[in-house]
Amino acid sequence: MSNTTGGIVRPAIVVFALLSALTGLIYPMAVTGAAKAAFPAQAAGSLIVLDGTTVGSKLIGQNFSDPRHFWGRPSATAPQPYNASASGGANQGPLNPALTDAVKARVEALRAADPGNTAPVPVDLVTASGSGLDPDISPAAARYQAPRVARERGLPLGEVNALIDRQTQQPLWGLLGEPRVNVLALNLALDKH
Repeated sequence: MSNTTGGIVRPAIVVFALLSALTGLIYPMAVTGAAKAAFPAQAAGSLIVLDGTTVGSKLIGQNFSDPRHFWGRPSATAPQPYNASASGGANQGPLNPALTDAVKARVEALRAADPGNTAPVPVDLVTASGSGLDPDISPAAARYQAPRVARERGLPLGEVNALIDRQTQQPLWGLLGEPRVNVLALNLALDKH
């Protein structure tokens, strides 16, 4: 009996060890190496470096609250906004009173920051993305904020809108996705202006 058990257990352990090494070490190292070779910036986190200092990533939003900057989508992460280690949505459906209250409060905050702006508030400025880390806003959301940013910086509105146009990324191959503006890249370009 023990001879038969040893004959079954030993090959099972060998197969387990080989598959663990293949799927746990060799394959991940090969895929990571290929990614670093083919897409070095993306594999390193799509970091944005300014004057030798990393200021953020193109892939993760940041919490801008200064009225001189464009603001991104709200973040549902905790304990602070845009916390990549706590990525996830709020899981609040459209009939949830907490979501309704949060959206109303966000609309009021946007109206308070720019009382003269009577345009409809774009939905992406008052609702969080599924991950809570979205770095992009729609061109409409950027244009909604343009009068406030222009006023706060003493810039002509036309210059701010032209900057938004230059920072607007079109859908992939003209088909996939929607036009979008990376908030960090837009604010960095604005700070250089």
